[in-house]
Amino acid sequence: MQFLWPQMLWLLLALPLLAAAYLYVIARRKKAALMYASIALPRAALGRKQRVRRHIPPFLVLLGLGVALLACARPTATITLPSDTVTVVLAMDTSRSMAAADVAPTRIAAAQHAARDFIIGLPASVRLGIVSFAATATVVLPPTESRQDMLDAIDRFQLQHGTATGSGLIQALAVLLPNDGIDLEAIIFGGESLAPGPGGRSLSEAAAAEAVRKREQEQPSASPGSYRHGAIILLSDGRRTTGPDPLDAARMAAQRGVRVYTVGFGTPLEEGAAPPGISSPVQLDEATLRQVAMLTDGEYFQASSAADLTQVYRRLTSRFALERKEVEVSALLAAGAVVLLVVGCGLSVVWFRR
Repeated sequence: MQFLWPQMLWLLLALPLLAAAYLYVIARRKKAALMYASIALPRAALGRKQRVRRHIPPFLVLLGLGVALLACARPTATITLPSDTVTVVLAMDTSRSMAAADVAPTRIAAAQHAARDFIIGLPASVRLGIVSFAATATVVLPPTESRQDMLDAIDRFQLQHGTATGSGLIQALAVLLPNDGIDLEAIIFGGESLAPGPGGRSLSEAAAAEAVRKREQEQPSASPGSYRHGAIILLSDGRRTTGPDPLDAARMAAQRGVRVYTVGFGTPLEEGAAPPGISSPVQLDEATLRQVAMLTDGEYFQASSAADLTQVYRRLTSRFALERKEVEVSALLAAGAVVLLVVGCGLSVVWFRR
């Protein structure tokens, strides 16, 4: 629990003073009782239950005052509530390596099957957009609530050469935040040239990275993971071979507060090994996918089978159905304080006529 006005907690120091004053009054009354011929007379008249009961109303009143003072500090609590309408963008790797047969029947077929199950299990409050990426990224389906359109879009995937993971993430970000003016083509082709650039990259790649950095500087920064109205799921089975650096794209998402959940798909292979069904070696870039998730306050999942991928999607579905919110609970504490004060005062009147 946190407090919006923590300085008000100093008022709680009044509670020990009130308790000390009450004990002082009780002690004064005991001294006054010595005027009786025998102290046993008033004790016998009160009885043990009566002696205990007389402390209950003051205790309830003191407790009610304490709760009221806590309410003055405006406490907040993180609670789990049904989520409002959110938009999820699924960015799917459709490079040629997805034809590998290490996941039966093939990686792409297993991924499509798991995606269908994911769509069927989505809460009604979730809108889904779909992006595919190979050598470049394509919007397969803008965000929609139509489950049939989502299922039809999954069947339209076509495998192509290249893996532009960064392009897929930027395009997904553009779909999720259409009012941000994110233009993937302008970022990629703004400085297209065949001459080598810094760090061994082509000038087009260097210009793309520079364009991403400029957008980061122009965009007002938000805390990673603070965007509550949507998220991106990025699935890939290999390394980037072209396009912007996925980490630059992840920084764009982080600056806008968008979480990116990354999924590495495929069975573990030795360096330089080719999976069954294709001739080219493929290596899953888990390190980059983990960094993308870390930069955006998301999470990385590894799925080496269709069952693993289905389980990952189920976990993600539960996150989109419920969300954790920071809620002020001062009204709740104030109501509890009123109840305690009314009960304490009521018992005092009923039991002791005062």
